[in-house]
Order: sequence, then C-alpha cells, then structure tokens
Amino acid sequence: MDVLGRPLVDRTLPLLAEGYAWLPNRMRDTPGPVVRTRILGRPALALRGPEAVRFFYDERNVHRHRAVPEPVLGTLFGHGAVHTLDGAAHRARKSLFLPLLAPERVAGLVDHVTAAWDDAVPDWSGRGAVVLFDEAATVLTAGVHRWAGIPLDVCEERATARDLIAMVDGFATAGPRHLRARRARARQEARLVRHVRTGGASAPADSVLDLVCRHREADGAPLDGRTAAVELLNVVRPTAAVAWFVAFTAHALHRWPGHRARLADGDVPFVTAFAHEVRRFYPFVPFLGGLAARDLYWRGEWVPAGGLVVLDVYGQNHDESLWGDPYAFRPERFLGRPVGRDELIPQGGGDPATGHRCPGEGITVGVLEALAVRLARMEYTVPQQNLTIPLHRVPTRPHSGVLLAAIR
Repeated sequence: MDVLGRPLVDRTLPLLAEGYAWLPNRMRDTPGPVVRTRILGRPALALRGPEAVRFFYDERNVHRHRAVPEPVLGTLFGHGAVHTLDGAAHRARKSLFLPLLAPERVAGLVDHVTAAWDDAVPDWSGRGAVVLFDEAATVLTAGVHRWAGIPLDVCEERATARDLIAMVDGFATAGPRHLRARRARARQEARLVRHVRTGGASAPADSVLDLVCRHREADGAPLDGRTAAVELLNVVRPTAAVAWFVAFTAHALHRWPGHRARLADGDVPFVTAFAHEVRRFYPFVPFLGGLAARDLYWRGEWVPAGGLVVLDVYGQNHDESLWGDPYAFRPERFLGRPVGRDELIPQGGGDPATGHRCPGEGITVGVLEALAVRLARMEYTVPQQNLTIPLHRVPTRPHSGVLLAAIR
C-alpha cells in the first residue's frame, strides 16, 4: 500500500521500457527523493542522495546475499562472486581486491593498457576507419591480462574482448544479448579455471593470478577453481568495460571540442576533472539493488524485511540539487573541489575497503585519464554516423560505437 492506502503498482514494465529514465521519472512524481513501488511483484523502496547512499551501504539495513537475480549472476558477476556476500565473508573476499587499489598497482595497469593502445594505433592508421568502442575493448583486454599475469595469445585478444563486453552488454536484457552473455561467461570461466589449476606454479609472483590462487576465505579455505575464475573475471571484465567510457570520451570531444587542448596538454587537474565528468554525465549504471535486512523506514516511507531497496545511481549523478545544471557537460565543476564519496556514484557509493563500492573505481579513473589524453592527442576525423545514446537501452553507448577515420 502507498501512503494513501492504495495498492502499490508494479513498475517492472515501465522499467524495461524507460531504462535509465525509469527512476528519475518516478522521482519527479514524488515530493522527496524516495519512491515506493513494486518490481517483479516485490515491494521496493527507491532512494537517492548522499544520505541515501550511506543508508543503502549500511549492512544493518541492506543485504546483498540473495539480492542479485540469477540472470545477473549468470552473465555479469558470476555465481559465488564477492557481490553476493555480506559480513565477514564479504570482507575476507574483498581483501583479495583491495591491494589492486594501491597507486603503484593502478600505475602498472595504466602502463600496460597505454602500451597496448600505442601498439594498436599504427594498425588503426592503416585502416580506412575503426569503431573506437571495439578497438578500445581489445586494447583494454590485452592490457589487463598482461598486468594480471593471465596468459592470453595475441590471436585470442579480440575474441576474449568480445566475450567480456558481451557479459556486460547482456546482463540487463532478455533474448539474444542475454544468451550471448551466458555463453561468453561459460567460455571465459572455463578458460580461467584452466589457468587457476596451473597458476600456483606458473603465475608471476604477486600478480593478480597469483593472489587469487593464494587467497584464503574467512574460514581459511582456498577458493575453488570456479569461484577463483569468477573473481578473476571480476578484475578483467570491469577493466574491459572501460571501453564504454572511452567511447563516451570520444563522444564528448566531438560535441565539445573546446576541451581537447587542455586534455592534450596533459593538464593533470583538468584531466582528472574530465574523467569524473564523463563518468557523471554519461549513462552507465542505472541503479543498484539489495534486500531490506529488516523492516525499514526512509524519509517516512516503508519497505518490509526482504523487500527491495534500490539506489538511483543515474538520477543521483544528474540531481540538480547536487550538481546544478546537471545536463550540461562541464568538467570544471570538479576543479577546486573534492569529489564527495557519496555524491558521485557512477560505480556505487560507500567505502570500497569495507562495503560494496566497486574496488576497481580507481583503476577506471586512472585508465580513463590516460586514454583520454591519448585520444585528445590523436588526429582523426569523425564521419557521418549515428551518435545518439538511447536511454532505454541498458547498458547504453553511442549507437555507432564512435566511428573514427583518417587516424594519424
């Protein structure tokens, strides 16, 4: 029932039709940043804002265990992934990923990715045109595998990149995209299980593959081969997914070319601000969900224990009260001000060390900064193409993938 005692209307079909705009549209119909509704027949409480982020990531309020639907586990995260754990089990598994946040680790990954980019550009120059999204995915896949110590032949790079992208592209839909995502995950898990079984002897010391092979859970047990493969994919897949942000960067440079010179000059504060604005402005994650750990109240609205709690990620990143003129692309908004941990949440909020915030966020920012500078320094033309970004499609990207020609 809503506050007037009326039955809650199930909003699943509008969600599927509206995509990123679904929750912002619902929020506009309410007096505060909170909505009660139903999703897939289950009562749901949707919320937005820095206080809501802290509420959502408090394990006393919201649990992830059993919250992630099987279609998402079977494509995006993998069964048994860190995203599905809570409490001590989550903290123990999260400790596997936290060393990857160290500045020297991030710098090492950036070096591998930029080396792969620099190796690829001469080949792009010899072709009439390239789809940047596809080429960036291959570069990122090659770079992250070398950094992680996971063997990958050059001839496998493009096919592996297609699989990693398919896992992200098909998690939120039904039909052929979803089936491609499931098949891609099955192939990549099988490939990585083989490396895990031999990784203890052959992995470079202290590499990601080595860390996974040596990891111990909260009860002291090692990861089984399949779970180890799942977590390796939870390193390489999000890195390949930076291809979305690379395509968005090219889109931004085409629409607002005045930013190119400062990027090309390597103006460090501006480069960082530009990366943050790409992540804020462009649509990537629409929302995040969990299960109410108990009967919960937020801003006077209620959801029962076991109901859904949904954090409006896209809506918060475009909230006028936080950003002012949120639909203007303005990197300068991030100059001279710290980035609020629970304000900018393109990859979730909270503390990455203790909560469910993506531990790879620093990697995303570092890699995007480096590739944005390289893209700004490249000479190319942008042929006539469809650069629209449909908000009903999740995840979305420029329709053409951003076609670049005459690269030199």
